[in-house]
Amino acid sequence: MNAAWIIARRELAAYFATPVAVVFIVIFLALQGALTFNVGNFFDRNQADLVPFFNFLPWVLLLLVPALTMRQWAEERRQGSIELLLTLPITPFQAVLGKFLAAWMFCTLAILLTFPFVLTVNYLGHPDNGAILAGYVGAILLAGSFLSIGAALSASTKNQVIAFILAVAVCFAALATGTATVSDYISRIAPDVANVVRLLSVADRFGDFTRGVIALRDVLYFASFIVFFLVLATELVDAKRAD
Repeated sequence: MNAAWIIARRELAAYFATPVAVVFIVIFLALQGALTFNVGNFFDRNQADLVPFFNFLPWVLLLLVPALTMRQWAEERRQGSIELLLTLPITPFQAVLGKFLAAWMFCTLAILLTFPFVLTVNYLGHPDNGAILAGYVGAILLAGSFLSIGAALSASTKNQVIAFILAVAVCFAALATGTATVSDYISRIAPDVANVVRLLSVADRFGDFTRGVIALRDVLYFASFIVFFLVLATELVDAKRAD
């Protein structure tokens, strides 16, 4: 883990060495604010909760997380610096894990900077702060899942745009399979697999957290999801570093 943490610290510092960090955080907070207060009718609902905030959060992450991960390995492969990185006394998995941890810490910071939403809802009423805390835990795990997808797809190509589009598509599929529209459609055409597909959706798992339920099965699901895509990213990095 020492090697992974060294890479993570370097990558995290690199985010803040460029305008990327500020731009990402500002856009994230602006989108969440606009969607929660305007589209989500936060004040008109007259309910002391953060349901609109958590309803829109996965879709904001869907757009912004792939933009954060598309450079992770695609740029390394395009410039040929991946070979230099992997000549260091580290394994491909340590390199993948280090970059992932840096991106995850950065996304976690962006999510935690939405704390004014929590202060606002507590000022206006008496919300269930336990459910809000569980929702934030779910949001961080969801961000980690999307980041792992982005890391794997960034490692699969030298083109950042392709990496972005593929990551958006896969993240969208992971979210959409839990929506009622898609679930009903799958139930009509393939009823035998409908329940299985719904169980694999990140939307349903995230929904449990927003309702204040932190279940071990949901935590294990997100952990397994992240590990699977990190292992896939490791295999792709190892296979394509000489391309």
